[in-house]
Amino acid sequence: MTANRTEETSRYIRNSRDLGRYVQVDFTYQTFLNACLILLGTGASLDPANPYKASTTQSGFCTFGAAHVLDLLAKVTNYSLKAAWYQKWYVHRRLRPEEFGGAVHRVRKRLADYPIHSNLLNSTALEAVFNRTGTYLLPQAYAEGCPTHPSYPAGHAVVAGACATVLKAFFDESFQIRRPVEAAPDGLSVAPYRGPELYAGDELNKLAANIAIARNAAGVHWRSDATEGLRLGQEVAISLMKEERGCLSENFDGFTLTKFDGNQVVL
Repeated sequence: MTANRTEETSRYIRNSRDLGRYVQVDFTYQTFLNACLILLGTGASLDPANPYKASTTQSGFCTFGAAHVLDLLAKVTNYSLKAAWYQKWYVHRRLRPEEFGGAVHRVRKRLADYPIHSNLLNSTALEAVFNRTGTYLLPQAYAEGCPTHPSYPAGHAVVAGACATVLKAFFDESFQIRRPVEAAPDGLSVAPYRGPELYAGDELNKLAANIAIARNAAGVHWRSDATEGLRLGQEVAISLMKEERGCLSENFDGFTLTKFDGNQVVL
C-alpha cells in the first residue's frame, strides 16, 4: 500500500483528484451547510411561497427562516443516511469496485473463472492499468482503499440529493449567483467567472452531482451508486418536507422545486 502524499501548498478544488480528496475527509453535510450559509449570507431570495417573504413587519426564524433550513439540512441528512444504509445492508449488498477489481485480476491471471463480461476483460483501460501497476486490480485514490460496507447506494450521493432538494425548496431557484469565481488550472488562485449566468437551482444540482461523482472518481463507488443515490436522497427530502408541512401554523401553499429529472413538484 502506498501512502497518500499531501502537498504543502493549499489549493482550490480544480479537478477530480482534488474533489475525490475532499469527499474523503468531509463530514456528512458539510458541503451543503457551506452552500446554505453562502446563500443566507449573500441574501439569496427565498422561495416565492415563503409566507414571510412579502411581509414588512416579520421575518421567518424557527419556521421559514435560517434556523428552519439549517435544522432541515441536519435532519434530512440523518434520515437519508438511514435510508441508504437500509438499502446497502437489507436489499442490495453490492460489492465495491475494488473487490470486483480483485475478481477481474484473478480471471486475467487464470486463477478463477468468474462470469465477467468480455468487454471489460478485453478493455484497453484494463491493459493500461496493468502496464502502469503490474496488476489488474482497480487503483484507489485512498490509501486505505474503499469502505468496508456495501456499495449501493452511495452515502455521499444520498445526502447530496437530500440536502440539495431542501435548499432548492427553501430558496428561489432562479436567484442569480453574484460575482462567481472559478479556480485557476493550478488551483492556486481564483478568477472571475466569465461564462453564462449562474442560478441557484442549477448550481445546487451541479454541487450534488459533483459530490456524488467524486466518490466514483476515487474508485470506491459505481456510477449507479451515485445517480440512484441522488434520487433516493431527493425522495427522502420530499417526504420529510411534506410531513413537516402539517406541523406549520402559517398560511402556506407549499414550496415549489425542480426535481433532478426537470419536473416540478409542490410540497
